[in-house]
This record gives sequence, structure tokens and C-alpha cells, in this order.
Amino acid sequence: MTYAITQTCCNDATCVAVCPVNCIRPTPQERDFGRTEMLHIDPATCIDCGACADACPVDAIFPVDSLSPAQAGYAAVNAAYFADKAPLEAAPGPNFHPWGAPTFERSLPSDFAPIRVAVVGTGPAGMYAAEDLLLHTNAEVTLVDRLPVAGGLVRYGVAPDHPATKKVGDTFARFHTHPRVRVRLGVEVGKDVTAEELAAHHDAVVYAVGASADRRLGIPGEELPGSVSATAFVSWYNAHPEAAPDAIDLTGAERVVVVGNGNVALDVARILVMDPEALAGTDIADHALAALRGSRVREVVLLGRRGPEDAAYTASELRALTHLPGVRLVVDDHDPRTGAAIDAATGGGAGVDGGVPGDGKAALLRDVARETVDWSRPPAAGRRIVLRFHSAPVAMDGDSAVRAVRVTEGPGEREIPAGLALRAVGYRGLPVPGLPFDEATGTVPHERGRVAGMPGTYVVGWIKRGPSGGIGANRTCAAETIGTLLADAVAGALPVPSRTSQAFRRLVRRRGAQVVDARGLAAIDRAERSQGHASGRPRVKLTTVAALLATAGGSRPRRPD
Repeated sequence: MTYAITQTCCNDATCVAVCPVNCIRPTPQERDFGRTEMLHIDPATCIDCGACADACPVDAIFPVDSLSPAQAGYAAVNAAYFADKAPLEAAPGPNFHPWGAPTFERSLPSDFAPIRVAVVGTGPAGMYAAEDLLLHTNAEVTLVDRLPVAGGLVRYGVAPDHPATKKVGDTFARFHTHPRVRVRLGVEVGKDVTAEELAAHHDAVVYAVGASADRRLGIPGEELPGSVSATAFVSWYNAHPEAAPDAIDLTGAERVVVVGNGNVALDVARILVMDPEALAGTDIADHALAALRGSRVREVVLLGRRGPEDAAYTASELRALTHLPGVRLVVDDHDPRTGAAIDAATGGGAGVDGGVPGDGKAALLRDVARETVDWSRPPAAGRRIVLRFHSAPVAMDGDSAVRAVRVTEGPGEREIPAGLALRAVGYRGLPVPGLPFDEATGTVPHERGRVAGMPGTYVVGWIKRGPSGGIGANRTCAAETIGTLLADAVAGALPVPSRTSQAFRRLVRRRGAQVVDARGLAAIDRAERSQGHASGRPRVKLTTVAALLATAGGSRPRRPD
């Protein structure tokens, strides 16, 4: 028996590090690492030890003979990746590490005085950076977040029907109570404290603030009511405290058009048409579950500017759509290029798209029904998702609200009636007050994570590299940034802080910030899990800043720090 890596792979390579026979690839030293959608286990080399499954932070690894029908195809996906791969050399000795020698020194000299580092942002990028510091140095870490609860995109970006992916949050949460960590949540840089003040209390500051804005389409009608960013929709169903419960109205739309075909587009399409009762046992926001139960949506149309072979979604997320109970997946056959690309995807082998045979994502659509949809008619009975390739939005039409999306069709245009349009064309970083900002890329200029012209200031994650890569990509990104920081520390290039970490907490409290510490964060976690347990759910999220602060405040008395 062998193991297989499945849909929820986060690609952070924890499994690679523990495999005793180097059967998981690509490794971080291979060129394909970071380019594949997921990692793969070689069935010819796997010795069935289960070390990878035990180490996986997102429960993505299972014995092949225990895969569910929906996941069974991943046995072939894993095997296909190795069809044209030479095996790695055997381990030369007991100290061999499959990643090879590190590319930078990941620790400080033993006699080096502890450095104080603030990490701004508690999503995956920030927590991988904090983990690196805590495991490889004696640094003291201050975790800062503008929201009064930790988690970032793990809490507010991962779809509620992907609970295994959310488990990486439990891995990060163990550091919240680390003896060298101070938690300062509900503190916003640029509002409660300046970047200069934050730097004055720490040897270094690492910004992991992500990319929270959405990209615009730049078409007429985009500002009409009923035109909503996928960012806002995801925040709404994930109980983000800045998303109003009534922000989304699903009572008037039978058809929804989603502009984009990345993983976020597939997430929102899936949530809109799946059986609400399948979400009832998740941590979805109560107001979103109620809205979905009363929804009239029967059809979601996903628009892709290019063909199926160039789709932005991952193969694993598309596979999941083909197994969605009660939902038909259809390809709109309006453009002959779409069918031609699918029909031509018949070859073998494996590429860097995740081990999918032939032409990758197009090949996965060979068994999906193709129809030339008559958009003048209302959606057919039942629920379905329509993939429409080679079709770009031209305008959103309507007087007081969106009633249709006008799209390209061959040399002309076609109107697709819709009561709701969701824009899922990517995220964009926002400027951090006090830091330089590149408007063209939506990132902070840097050199290997070091912010240009600001000694002791660093970036990691999407604000560093742009909105690309999943959870696991942040691990190698953080390794580079922390490597740069540690090299600067050894070289004496870090500014000496003029104030203490205790003074920082007093400063933000004087500014009126209601700071949530580790005890308050634990109180929020207990309350949400307790409410969830009562209703058979993993947790019921508190949906407002006021509720989060009130629950955190109930954890008094606090330890003096």
C-alpha cells in the first residue's frame, strides 16, 4: 500500500522534510517546487510509514486504499507525476536532509543577544515568519494585527467547506502562547501606531499584511448595486467583522455571473449552488447560511477570458466541482476553440500543473457535458455551474441594479441576464502608511524581503511578492525574508530600539486601542468552539468587532507583561 496527496495539499513541504526515503516531490531544491499546484508521492518508492500523513498540517495525505470516491483519482495523479522523473539519489547518511543544505544561516550565534521582532499580520505569511524566528533563534516576537482576532486568510479566506485546509490554523495557534511571544491584536499600523513608533520598540519589523483589496474590471456598470467583489462575498460568508450580515442579497437572482476562473471564483460558485445543509456543519457565518437557504440561485456562470488550457484555477479545485452532489458542471460550447482545446488534450505524461495527464486542466473537462446555452431563457431546472471560456465582460447593464452582464462572443457581444455579478479577478495590496509602495504591482519594494531604504523593516507574503501562491508558498517566502533579517542582525545592520516591548503596549493603550492579548485570544477561541459544539459545528464565529472585544475582555485578570 502507498499513500497519496490529495486536493487540500498546501504545498508547504512539511511532508518532504519527514519522508525517510525521499519519495515526495518536488522538493524545495527542485526547479518545479513552487510551480506545481501540489506535491506528489511516488508509489514505487513509498514504504507506507505514514510519517507524511502525521506531519501534514492540512490532512491532505491518505493511504490509497482508503481514498473516497471523490478523491480516488489522486492515486493516478500522484503516480503520473513520476512518469518521466528520475529518482532522487538515496540518502547518503543518517544526517541527510531531503531539502539539501540551507541557502542561508537559519540561526543566530549562541552568544547573540535576543532580538525583538514585531510581525504585523497573523495570517500564514506572518505565522511562518514567526515560526522561523521562534524555532531557529532566541528572538522575542510581538504579533500585531489590526483585527482583534488572529488567523488572517486562514480564518477569513478559506471556504467553509474546506475544513482540512483550515487545520493549518491550529499549527499556527500553538505559537500564540509561546513564552517568547506577545500578542497585540486590534492594533492598526497607521491608525493606532505609526510605522516609526513600531520600529522604535523593536529591533526589526516584518510586515505580512497581505493583499486585501480587489482588482477592478474597469467596465461600465461596475459600480451598480448587484456588482460585488468576490473578496466581499468571501468575507461575508466567512463572518469577517467588517462584512455586514445583509451585504449580499440572494433572493432576487436565479443566475449569477462570476468574472474570473481562479480558485476564488470556483469557491464562490460552489458555495452559491451547493446544498446549504452540506454547509450547516461548517463554520460558515449564520447569516450566510440563512441567506443560502432562502436563495433563488440555480445557475452560476464562470467567465474566462482565455481557453480551458489556460484557466487559473488549480486542477484539484476543478476536480472537486465534478463531484459536487446535485450540481451539474457544463462547458458552454459557444466558441469552437473551447471544444478543440478539450478534444486535443489526449496525451500522456505529467507536467508542472500538478501531475494532470496530457494538457492538464483542459483534459479534465473531457467528460464534462458541453452545451450551447440559450441565454434568452431562464436557468434550467436544478442547479448547475457553467464554464464559459473565451468570453470577456464588456459591461454590466441595468438601471438601478445589475440585470445582465454583456460579454464578448466571437466578433460580437452577448448579454447574459443575471441578478448578481461577482468580480473574482484577483487581489491587490494596499499601501502601509510609512512604507514605500509600488502602485503598479500593489507591493512594497524590497530586496529579498528587506524594504528599500528602511533598515530593520521587512515584508513577507502577498505584500512582498504579489497575490500569488497558496498557503504553503508563504513558508519559503518567509524563509527568505527571515534569512535576510538574520543576516542583517549578524552584520550589525539592525537599528537599536529606543523603547521596550512593554512600553509598546502602554503606547497603544494610550491611543485608545482595545488590545487583545493571548489570554483574550484564547477566550475568543473557547467561546466560538463552545457555541459550535452545541450545534454540531467546529465553531460559530463571532461576527463583530464589539463581540470579539467583549469576549476577549472577559478573560480578566490578565498577566502583567
